[in-house]
Amino acid sequence: MSSIQPVIGIIGGSGLYDIDGLERTRWHKVSTPWGDPSDELLEGWLGDVRCVFLPRHGRGHPLSPTDLNYRANIDALKRMGCTDVLSLSAVGSLKAELPPGHFVIVDQFIDRSFAREKSFFGAGCVAHVSVAHPVCPRLGDAAEAAARQIGLPVTRGGTYLVMEGPQFSTKAESELYRSWGCSVIGMTNMPEAKLAREAELCYATIAMVTDYDCWHPDHDHVTVDAVVKVLLGNAEKARDLVRAVVPAIGAARGPCPAGCDRALDHALITAPGKRDPGVLAKLDAVAGRVLG
Repeated sequence: MSSIQPVIGIIGGSGLYDIDGLERTRWHKVSTPWGDPSDELLEGWLGDVRCVFLPRHGRGHPLSPTDLNYRANIDALKRMGCTDVLSLSAVGSLKAELPPGHFVIVDQFIDRSFAREKSFFGAGCVAHVSVAHPVCPRLGDAAEAAARQIGLPVTRGGTYLVMEGPQFSTKAESELYRSWGCSVIGMTNMPEAKLAREAELCYATIAMVTDYDCWHPDHDHVTVDAVVKVLLGNAEKARDLVRAVVPAIGAARGPCPAGCDRALDHALITAPGKRDPGVLAKLDAVAGRVLG
């Protein structure tokens, strides 16, 4: 069994990388065949673990969820050598028992987005990757353990409903998603999770509740000031969580027990002789392991 030295990719808000103990920092402009990622990527070290931070919406939040170049973001993390990706995301709650300030280690998604490029593969090189279990359980276990270690209110497991946005739900939509059993709602983690699987990256979402979605009777009483206060509190907790979880997932390890890092082993369906060389060139980082 080969030994892997993990490199931890972290996707989240613009200030997530302001972590005590992050050293040897350097911003990198990364070019990808899919266009520009949301921003430059910040490389740094937490102890002996190399980390790469990507501000999901760009520094200063100039990009809406629909406008994010998800393919470029995941490709850029892969090009930087990332093996594992932690995605931190602000969400609304669809359950009374998940109040503002609560953290949810998501294990499932329902993708209701519709205006985004969702795959690295297509005409010229077709692949079908399983996302039945889109979150790496090893990363989920580590995130939960770290959250409990530092005393964060956390729930393990739950379904994240990904809506297109940028508008929030209607009340009818919110009630529909609740009837489906969804736990939280947000706008950013699909197709991010699907693309991470195609890129053979271990991936986990840590959803941070900012408020209740509009189904809740107190929703109309939520103020911008109150949401911002929770956001700032969640950001500080998120930095603490990253600092706690990185050492746990950064030690040398073998291949992923769940097979995340071998997701393409049986996914390519286009015959080698029919694969478009131009498409293959764009897949150098994402699928280079199986394309040779």
